[in-house]
Amino acid sequence: MTTTANLPVVVIGAGPAGLAAAAHLVERGIEPLVLEAGSSAATAVRDWSHVRLFSTWNELTDPAAEKLLAPTGWTKPAAEIYPTGGDWTEQYLQPLADALGDKVRYGATVTGVSRLGRDRIVDADRGQQPFTIRIELANGAEERIMGRAVIDASGTWSTPSPIGADGLPALGEHSASTRISYRIPDLKDPAVRARYAGKRTAVIGSGASAFTALAALADLAKNESGTHSVWILRRGISGSTFGGGSADQLPARGALGLAAKAAVDDGHADAVTGFRTGVIEHTDNDRLTLVGEDGRRLDPVDEVIVLTGLRPDLSFLSELRLALDERLQAPVELAPLVDPNQHSCGTVYPHGHRELSHPEKGVYLVGMKSYGRAPTFLAMTGYEQVRSVTAAIAGDTESADRVELTLPETGVCGGAGLFDDPAAGQADEGGCCAPAPALVQIGTGISLPVTAAEDTASGGCCGS
Repeated sequence: MTTTANLPVVVIGAGPAGLAAAAHLVERGIEPLVLEAGSSAATAVRDWSHVRLFSTWNELTDPAAEKLLAPTGWTKPAAEIYPTGGDWTEQYLQPLADALGDKVRYGATVTGVSRLGRDRIVDADRGQQPFTIRIELANGAEERIMGRAVIDASGTWSTPSPIGADGLPALGEHSASTRISYRIPDLKDPAVRARYAGKRTAVIGSGASAFTALAALADLAKNESGTHSVWILRRGISGSTFGGGSADQLPARGALGLAAKAAVDDGHADAVTGFRTGVIEHTDNDRLTLVGEDGRRLDPVDEVIVLTGLRPDLSFLSELRLALDERLQAPVELAPLVDPNQHSCGTVYPHGHRELSHPEKGVYLVGMKSYGRAPTFLAMTGYEQVRSVTAAIAGDTESADRVELTLPETGVCGGAGLFDDPAAGQADEGGCCAPAPALVQIGTGISLPVTAAEDTASGGCCGS
């Protein structure tokens, strides 16, 4: 038997949750080793550096991380400011990684995690064996690292969901890949701007990322004639489609939905509802036609932006005994708290090591990855998760079980068993939010009642 007491806790991913986990481990006198596939911290966040978060700085830094940064002369940005992903990276995440020093290893892609000498089916002395983490380096070389515990904070950014409503790529999706993007476009980049200027673009999705893309393309349309969006939703449009508005306790998130609504109201985008894409066809003039599962055909578009959510990559965890919900691919104890099929509005109850535990003791999925395919994750949730998990690893059960977080309410109705239903959003009377909205007719110039003045301030990434 190999002793584990002197081995590090291996943290996969140098993003917000992973770096916060390392800071908490350091605070408790436990050695962390953060493995990051990229060449710098927060590789995923850098990919959306142009997007403004709907959380303020006050909600984006972790207390243990702040303590670690303090001796370096770091100063916390103004609490009420909404940073971009780039601001978050440069003013907090990279400095935090730098403060951790050689506890963060870059260019190390995790390709497998297991127990020393034990594959998934072997029981004998399993819990006493250290974890083995297989990594591939940038030069193609392979190494094996051992750890006493594993915190997987690798997120879901690398695995966006495809166009197909059945969870599979639509027929023709791969062959049309040069005309399809799965990211919010950075229209300040001249090359990206040229890609969408004067073009007809389909935006598929109904969350904060889709709102952001619609608002950005609407701004482009004001200056570039011929620019137009087709917003494709798998469900209907109702009063809740555009989010919580003034009822949202994260004001920028509410404003983001109103900005998307304005894009439709002002004629910069058409809405197509109840449409589930089954096939993508190439037209004779090098455009794309989206064909629905019901046979409906939309007018051709030049580009497609797919923002239908993200999903976890579980391939490198296949030798571990994980208890994951069969729908969300989230830990089974956490899944009921975040399942969009069950929750209509309000907040996710703060949770920690117990909801994140698995039959394989010492393994935790945290951050975005812990939610599996569920949306609306907040950085504050991840920080509370790693505070609890690291306390549990340290044997401080009292602290691990304590709840130290109050989350803002979303103010958004919807779901309640109707998730992704074309008629979703028609809440029952007596629901948790405002009066049940009525479905409205689709088309340009949709007018929906709101309880606050229009606010097109930029905001939001659902990964905040």
